[in-house]
Formats: sequence, structure tokens, C-alpha cells
Amino acid sequence: MPRLLLVLVIGLLAVGAAACGSDDDESSNQSGTSAGETAAPAADACSKDQLTLISPGTLTVGTDKPAFPPYFEKDDPTNGRGFESAVAYAIADELGFSKDEVKWTVVPFNSSFAPGPKKFDFDINQISITPKRAERVDFSTPYYTSPQAVLALKSTPAASATSLAELADAKLGVQVGTTSLDAVTEVIKPKTQPHVFNDSNDTVRALKTKRVDAIVTDLPTAFFLTAVEVPEAKISGQFQAPGGDDWGLVLGKNSELTACVNQALGALRDSGELQEITDKWMGDQAGAPALQ
Repeated sequence: MPRLLLVLVIGLLAVGAAACGSDDDESSNQSGTSAGETAAPAADACSKDQLTLISPGTLTVGTDKPAFPPYFEKDDPTNGRGFESAVAYAIADELGFSKDEVKWTVVPFNSSFAPGPKKFDFDINQISITPKRAERVDFSTPYYTSPQAVLALKSTPAASATSLAELADAKLGVQVGTTSLDAVTEVIKPKTQPHVFNDSNDTVRALKTKRVDAIVTDLPTAFFLTAVEVPEAKISGQFQAPGGDDWGLVLGKNSELTACVNQALGALRDSGELQEITDKWMGDQAGAPALQ
């Protein structure tokens, strides 16, 4: 997204379009270019005293302001609450930094992946990995892949669905040409053809006017819609589907820190901690339970 929540305010990002990817038309699923292609570091190269940092002894982390939930809580990245705040501190811990050795700095979304020197060691801000962006900066391996979400008016039966099977009889709306349309037909498999709309405005309008029981979009867009565009709706749940949007940490081009950040992320994946953080902040607690 240029940053999902800001870009949607400006232009209401196409419902179901890849989050964070609208500044270039490259899908994050084509992003093998720079995400995680750095060689594994030597055994001691990632020890805290060996890291090349903006400020010695301090890990400087960038994100935009305001910082919205569920990615950050109370517009305060330093409190460790919210998905991306928790991820950042978990990575810092893996690299050997205590919480008071982490410094946050404000970085406007588009500046984070613009060419040139960086004032952060890494930036975390719902930034999709795309080949075009990877020409200018390094990306970590993905720390999150966006699932799909079902959005329904609170007053409708679809809002209380707890499984994909319960949506089989629902009138579902989706935007044409999106991964969400593929997700509906391939994963939900409704008994009737979904209602397909030309753009995001028509899709959301169909939900508001009850032409459809629910719409399907990517989860970050669903968070925005329930908070800003359609507060009378709720996220029935989320589900995994092909074509999810990969988010990566941004580092300066050819940063010496990239391999160590990837190593830290790998350790968090292997231990299950990254999944625990994701489940906590992007799942039930955020109002987006899993639909099976």
C-alpha cells in the first residue's frame, strides 16, 4: 500500500488489490528479486558488537506517523503493542538489543523505499515487496503474507459465520480482476456466482445498500473499511488463499544488516514466535478470527 491506511483515505485503494503495492503495478508475488537473497552470515557476523548501525549500540527502527492499529496501538510504536511494534521488538531481541536500546524514527511511507541513504536500520510499515522497490532498497524475507477477509454488515447472518461453509449460500461481492475474486471462486466456492463490480467504490456501495450479504477483500483493506468507510460492518473472519501480499522490512540498498535481520526473522519463524505475534495482533484480538 502506499501505506494502506493513508492511501485508502486519499483514494480508497481498490478493494482486494494487493496492499501496499499501488505505487507500481508489480505484484509482491513476483518479488523474489531481493527479498531474502542475501547469503547466510558468518557465525559471529550478527553479534551485536559486529553490526553496522546508524547509531552505534542503538537499533534505529522507522515507521510512519500516525501509526494505526492493529499494527501499532495508541499511535505509539515504542509500547510494544500492535503487530508491527511487536515484530520489531522481537527482531531487536534476536539481534541482542534490549527494549531501551531501540529508537523509533518517523519515516514517511514513500520515503522508506526511495533511493538514497537511510536514517533507519530497518523500516517496518506494511510495505509490500515488489521488484520495482527492490531495485532501490533491500527487503527482508516476508514477515507477513496478507490473507483474505470476509466483510459483512453486522445485522446480517454472514456477519456471524464461523466457517467458509456457512458462506456457501451468501451473496458475495468482489472487485473484478483481483486476487479476492480468485479466492471466492477457488476457496469459498459459493453456490451462486459472486457479484463482480468494476471498482472498489461500487463494491463497498453494494455492501452498504445490501445488494450483497458480504464482500471479500484482503485483510488490511478490511481493517480500514470497518474503521473508516463502513463502521456498520464487521470482519466475519479471514482465510488463506493464493496470491497473498508479502510484506518485508526495508533496509538500505546492499545493507550489511540485511542478512542478520533475515537470520533473526528465520529464528522467530522456527521458534513459532512470529506466528504467535501474528495470531495475537492480526487474528481474534483484532476482530479477524480464522475461517476454515
